[in-house]
Amino acid sequence: MKAFENMEVWFVTGAQLLYGGDAVVKVDAHSTEMVDGMNKSGLLPVKVVYKGTANSSKEVSDVMKAAENDRRCIGVITWMHTFSPAKMWIHGMQELRKPLLHLHTQFNKEIPWETMDMDFMNLNQSAHGDREFGHLLTRMRKNRKMVVGHWQDPKTLGHIAVWERVAAAWADAQDMLILRFGDQMNNVAVTDGDKVEAEVRLGYHVDYTPVSELMEYFKRIGDEEVDRLVQTYFAEYDHDAALEDRTTEAYQKIWNAAKAELTLRACLTDKGAKGFTTNFDDLGEFDQIPGLASQRLMAEGYGFGAEGDWKSAALSRTVWFMGQGLPGGCSFLEDYTLHFNGEQSAILQAHMLEVSPLIAEKRPRLEVHFLGIGIRKTPTARLVFTSKPAAGITATIVDLGNRFRLIVNAVDCIPSKPLPKLPVASALWIPQPNFEVGAGAWILAGGTHHSCFSYDLTEEYWEDYAEIAGIEALFIDKDTTLREFKREMRVNEVYYLLNKALC
Repeated sequence: MKAFENMEVWFVTGAQLLYGGDAVVKVDAHSTEMVDGMNKSGLLPVKVVYKGTANSSKEVSDVMKAAENDRRCIGVITWMHTFSPAKMWIHGMQELRKPLLHLHTQFNKEIPWETMDMDFMNLNQSAHGDREFGHLLTRMRKNRKMVVGHWQDPKTLGHIAVWERVAAAWADAQDMLILRFGDQMNNVAVTDGDKVEAEVRLGYHVDYTPVSELMEYFKRIGDEEVDRLVQTYFAEYDHDAALEDRTTEAYQKIWNAAKAELTLRACLTDKGAKGFTTNFDDLGEFDQIPGLASQRLMAEGYGFGAEGDWKSAALSRTVWFMGQGLPGGCSFLEDYTLHFNGEQSAILQAHMLEVSPLIAEKRPRLEVHFLGIGIRKTPTARLVFTSKPAAGITATIVDLGNRFRLIVNAVDCIPSKPLPKLPVASALWIPQPNFEVGAGAWILAGGTHHSCFSYDLTEEYWEDYAEIAGIEALFIDKDTTLREFKREMRVNEVYYLLNKALC
């Protein structure tokens, strides 16, 4: 998959020299065949590279140091073909900070009952070696993903594929720059947080960029460049023919929106940023909220957060990066208003304008309508659509002061209706297990009104993400009850308070 073509996952096999050189040669041959087979399966988005068999503490340390220093390597898969004394892995595991997957498998699929002898047993000791290695990782409190299954089984490869996507997104976050154009909305708590701790724990860096600096890019955008982008809009989106009349205010608003997109893109490109935030009360020379620009930039993979919400901007980039090449799509969304309808009670998801067209059910429409919020109360260009009815998942990260908490909710998007008096992009969903429990658990957990939604990701992605990041994770799904959910939060609170006290 081209999206991850510059990334690699390293595969390191554990063994030892006790069983002689011939055994090591066979281990190496088996490992090579396994890695080749995994890559040829077509199920893994990131190439697996076999980095040899480690038979000593020095060999383990050398390969893990190399993994840490190689920018292409986004994570390491380990497997113990024979019994590998785990003490020889200690220093190497101390070196490795990148994501780790422990694969518990075996080269042969079935026991060769008629021919199995002691040589076979000595060579094929994953049942033994992986337990030794696993004990060491647990004793070292080493975060990792555990995958159990035969290496040719599509289910096993599916678990590895999820981890690869998460590891790729984690690598992307380690040099992620988020630009805050203007400040956050005044007095809002949930979108704020500790940017220093976020960089320490989650990798990304957040910079304030004055809107006055953004306007320097605005001045450099030429009219011909804007004209070309406007024609792209008309080619890509449904629209009323009257919008192409250059003499109308609506056309001028679209033209100005195109200039805003080119301005934002130029600044983001120049600074190497992967995401951004805006504030509708700090727009510089923009004549309208850059909603159309934000929609299109999100569709290209830029993270976005409204009203200065830098955590959502970073997480929405991560969601997009994980899901590259998958069919469903993703977007930044906001809980807008509630729809009480018995078992079909739902939450309308929207924003003023900024919802990614990646989740649209049909081809979006380019429209211009009055927007009565912020310092620019004026007709504003935007893409209007409703989302696809399908299962999805939404996530957010909140700062609780002593830790970050990831909150994940499985949701069911249901058919929505047009909003003739509120022409914006929207989604309508029922949080699992139902509206009362799902919404209640989210609020009790301290969840935000902004979240990052995907049709493609599952709870397994977020489990892997939280494991790599070393942060708390709470899941709200079909099995959630408020009684158990509150108990889990209380237990977690005690754990983190004790952990902080002991540290």
